[in-house]
Amino acid sequence: MPPRPSPPTCGSGAFLFAALNILEPLYETCLDQMEAFVADLDRADPQHDPKRFRDFKDTLAKAAVHPNARYFTLKSIILNNLFGVDIMEEAVEICKLRLFLKLAAQVDPDSKHENLGIEPLPDIDFNIPAGNTLVGYATYADVKRALTSKLDFDNSLEIITKSAADLQQAFDAFRARQIEGDGSIPAQDKMALRHRLKNLEAQLDRHLAAAYGVSATNAAAYTKWRKSHEPFHWFIEFHGIMQDGGFDVIVGNPPYLELRQVYYRPQEFESLDGNAIHAMCIERSIQLMKPAGSMSIIVPLSLPSTQRMRCVQDMLEGHGNAWYADFAWRPARLFDAVNRALTMFIVTPRDDGKTSATGYQKWTSESRDGLVQRMSYVDVPRNRSIFWVPKLGDQIERTILDKVTSVSTKRNHFVSRSDHGIYYRTTGGLYWKVFTDLAPAFNVNGVSGSSSRETHFSVARREHVKPVIGILSSSLFWWWYTISSNLRDLNHADIQSFHAPKRALEGLDVQEKSEKYFKELSQNSTMLVREQKSTGRTETKSFKIQKCKPTIDEIDRLIAPFYGLSGAELDFIIHYDLKFRLGSDGDAAEQ
Repeated sequence: MPPRPSPPTCGSGAFLFAALNILEPLYETCLDQMEAFVADLDRADPQHDPKRFRDFKDTLAKAAVHPNARYFTLKSIILNNLFGVDIMEEAVEICKLRLFLKLAAQVDPDSKHENLGIEPLPDIDFNIPAGNTLVGYATYADVKRALTSKLDFDNSLEIITKSAADLQQAFDAFRARQIEGDGSIPAQDKMALRHRLKNLEAQLDRHLAAAYGVSATNAAAYTKWRKSHEPFHWFIEFHGIMQDGGFDVIVGNPPYLELRQVYYRPQEFESLDGNAIHAMCIERSIQLMKPAGSMSIIVPLSLPSTQRMRCVQDMLEGHGNAWYADFAWRPARLFDAVNRALTMFIVTPRDDGKTSATGYQKWTSESRDGLVQRMSYVDVPRNRSIFWVPKLGDQIERTILDKVTSVSTKRNHFVSRSDHGIYYRTTGGLYWKVFTDLAPAFNVNGVSGSSSRETHFSVARREHVKPVIGILSSSLFWWWYTISSNLRDLNHADIQSFHAPKRALEGLDVQEKSEKYFKELSQNSTMLVREQKSTGRTETKSFKIQKCKPTIDEIDRLIAPFYGLSGAELDFIIHYDLKFRLGSDGDAAEQ
């Protein structure tokens, strides 16, 4: 059987619809080959044993009674291979409707036949149900742990498991009957199936509610809990698949939400402390996937870039091969309505798996076609002491990373409580970060103040202020920030973890070039004025970084020997992402 794709949060079905289009030519090829084998057999041996290729003949006979071969192919895929769940009932209905319309489009209405010659559309309510993928029992191990955590005097585990197996046989027969003949199913058969499923759901719901401290005997509290959590038990809803080891392929795009934004509380997830719903969806997907299965999901860039996602990285990489493709949201973005950087990861099974990543992909809408084909992956360390997956788009970057991280001193070696402050903004500056020795001017309605985005750290020695600013303004630091961070915020850790040779800070040449850079930065600054409804007129210091680029290059040339960078590596850093760092029009007003 071809793969069984399943999005744990299928939404309106975009990923299932794409899977349908991918599986269709595979089915068509199989049907063509069946026809060829049967035809060759008939020609070579007209008196052959009727049992030969009996399964091929039966399949071709089923296809023959449908309006056309493509209708049979799509119907077979929808019933046998596509499964999905979503907490929004409206999304589930739209998903099913899209699949139905795809089927209906394959038949030309014929007024000479009953129902215009269109056979009944398949019933896929049991393929794509509504429910909360993060609340409920996913596997047999989950059910066993829940039911045997207390004395199982009534033998509930065995009863529920047997009932689920019997129900699965009924599901299989239900789907098979829709492939045969005109696909019509008596309404009472579906009602009987739904009744048996509801009874099983109710038993597991009561056990699960108890784990939440809710007693089923308290009708009001129990009803409220079920409504808010909408439990979904993969173990019984897709019992046959789960007993067979899980789904072959999992694809999707889970909600990019924090735990505080939802009205339910998942339990027993290793990623729960990270408070990210998409992280728990990935963990659930791993539980639902076959050991030999594959997965690809699009999530925020936080997955390869933040401390709280390290446990999820370990789960994925523990499965086998892992690929991370990272995408910017400027100038163009993957999803028009999502203004954030994203990661598309793929995992496939392998005992001695490796981890690979792309660089931070930036593109314009005109160059979107072929974006994936142009990507290149670089192998990155799997046993990492760092929590982030380096975004490396070229093999030379792996060498640069090794050289930078071989420097023993980091920026935090020079940090100290003192009056020698270095100021920067935690957000803003999509293509560069600006550091100064004084808080940049900020006025609200003519009154001097400070921006909530402004922060600072201090160094122990005054003579280190300008060199630290120069090094943090280098293309080398921008490259480090790009490969290591979520590129959404400039956090204290992003700065303090940067490896900086002590000798580079104390060199007279670096000192002089840093002072030159700072003068140019001040000369090429203006006050950016905005009228905002909430605060009124704001004036913020803005800097024209492109005016300072020659001096920044000089700083990079001076610090490169301290890292042991070759000429080619230095040239790569100086020209790294140049078009986008300075803006496509060459005028980058950052900060």
